[in-house]
Amino acid sequence: MFELKQRSINGHQLAYLLEGEGPTLLLVHGIAGTSATWLEAMKRLASRHRVLAPDLLGHGASDKPEGDYSLGAHAAMLRDLLGSLGIPRVTVAGHSLGGGIAMQLAYQHPEICQAMILVSSGGLGRELNAALRLLALPGAELLLPLIAPAFVRDRGNALLAWIRDQGIRSPRIHEGWQAYTSLADPESRRAFVRELRSVVGYGGQVVSASDRLPLTAGLPTLIVWGDRDPIIPLSHGRAAHEAISGSRLEIFEGAGHFPHAEFPERFAEVVAEFMEHCERRPLRAGELPAPPPA
Repeated sequence: MFELKQRSINGHQLAYLLEGEGPTLLLVHGIAGTSATWLEAMKRLASRHRVLAPDLLGHGASDKPEGDYSLGAHAAMLRDLLGSLGIPRVTVAGHSLGGGIAMQLAYQHPEICQAMILVSSGGLGRELNAALRLLALPGAELLLPLIAPAFVRDRGNALLAWIRDQGIRSPRIHEGWQAYTSLADPESRRAFVRELRSVVGYGGQVVSASDRLPLTAGLPTLIVWGDRDPIIPLSHGRAAHEAISGSRLEIFEGAGHFPHAEFPERFAEVVAEFMEHCERRPLRAGELPAPPPA
């Protein structure tokens, strides 16, 4: 169960997890992340839903080509993955950068998205952790091999394995470490820099969906945030909740930037309840679902 599959999309290999039956929930990870960030929540959701979590291009087991890592490019790739799998409509959930991709997908391809879940989402304001702003500066890519050398990754992995063997579980540390160690791989590092610079500058986030949030009226929206998020402030979630008419805001007390991984049982319960009771946006005139593959 939950084995990574591979599919060729537009000439690139895309890795993904796909399990369960029922309404489809598309889960989009954040920058320097992988589909594994959703795994614990997916285990709890797959009994009632079909859950699909890809490794975005440039991440995890997917290809890491030279090319476009913008929100629009990622959204188009997800559209094509869904078409290839014969999945016409989804509830799309995105974490951090993945939240920006989710909003882009809903904006570009409303015929696909019947509901949306934003988890500690990017693209809702300027403020951002200082470390990410610094890594977006020109020349930062020259420092990354020194910041994340392979020997530090290997020793850290051994230490974390020992900690797990002692029965100590810290999803927040695990998620942060996985993001950090991905930068030890040269191809992942190049993709990270391109992706980061497409949405972040020294002053903070440079891509904002705030002016388009009123256009999501009629799209059921759930917003999930940790009250101790050190990366993107909770105020962004509150502001989005105010801007999206009819949206629902769930604040996870004690959670940092990864509420879905830090509290997977509660996250799964909140998502399942939202998907069960929300009135999914119907197809509008002229909107047709993607056909299944021939």
